[in-house]
Amino acid sequence: MDSLQYIWQLRGWPGLSFDAAHLAAEVALARRAQGLVEGKLAALGFQERQDLAAEAWAQETLATAAIEGEKLDLLAVRSSIAQRLGAAAFKGPAAPRHVDGLLDIMDDAVVKANEPLTHERLQAWQAALFPTGFSGMRLVTTGAYRTQAMQIVSGPMGRETVHYEAPAAGQVPAQMQNFLDWFNAGHEDSLVKAALAHLWFETIHPFDDGNGRVGRNIVDLCLARDAGETSRLVRVSQRLLEQREAYYNELGRAQHGGLDVTPWMLWFVRQVRIAWEAASAVADTSLEKARFRATHAGAPLNARQRKAVNALLDQGPGGFEGGMSTRKYVSLTGTSRPTASRELIELHALGVLKQSGAGRSTRYYVNLPGWFPKQE
Repeated sequence: MDSLQYIWQLRGWPGLSFDAAHLAAEVALARRAQGLVEGKLAALGFQERQDLAAEAWAQETLATAAIEGEKLDLLAVRSSIAQRLGAAAFKGPAAPRHVDGLLDIMDDAVVKANEPLTHERLQAWQAALFPTGFSGMRLVTTGAYRTQAMQIVSGPMGRETVHYEAPAAGQVPAQMQNFLDWFNAGHEDSLVKAALAHLWFETIHPFDDGNGRVGRNIVDLCLARDAGETSRLVRVSQRLLEQREAYYNELGRAQHGGLDVTPWMLWFVRQVRIAWEAASAVADTSLEKARFRATHAGAPLNARQRKAVNALLDQGPGGFEGGMSTRKYVSLTGTSRPTASRELIELHALGVLKQSGAGRSTRYYVNLPGWFPKQE
């Protein structure tokens, strides 16, 4: 079945099928993982939740770009996100215009999740990705649907492999109207909608460039309709990047197969569930840090010691690679070696840090279960 026939049958759902009972079980697992994250966040303060959201958003930005082969500057992304979330104290390099554009559309998907999805909104998202009108050295049609044929190819010039040929450009406006009518009127579970919408949108491939990033932004919008701002913590694009080959393979199989899309639906919802489980683990670490800080809030630490402890906490379980040493403490705080050694010993005596080794091999780790390296 060619892609055009596939899309037109998908329009009104005749013949389309998936194993609803099997899918419902997978959706339930994803919902349970989501609920655990929401419960854990309720035990955190506003700033901790904000920090988690900022870092997850930054990593998602890097991931959705990396899926398309683009590497972004993490510090620039973090700086731009900090300003958007009101944490202007974070200083970093300015983000390029196209990176700010990507952040703009990701923010729009979450903040305005319940607003209708329209041709104009999708076209604005795509245009924001290419503020100069170019993708590298190639001129890109922006703010409008493509007017040329679209093929997904790989391999060297002259020996390309065509993986997929999208519907003819002349069919795109009508097919996008069908897609939007369904998207805005449907009452499917948001995870089911995200899986179907992503497949359908990527099958139409309506833009000259940017289809992947816009398609994943539609997924973000679907998730935000359920979880609101909490959805920023679920790193779906990062999970898809980790499974990039499988991601493309599953999309390709669904686009070239019949109308039973159960395998794609199950695979996609499973990736969302795994992403929520990863977010749950991150929330656990944040809860551990919050409890640790509360426990040691009254410890008589000087500014250097607090800086070192916060640096170790920020690094997560295991701390700096190889733990905190006297040399690293000197580099971090700018104090003398004797002072560094004495202050680390004090932190150990107070129960804030845990010591490993002796002499020049002495290292210190945050005194929390599981924060020591496994070999210790």
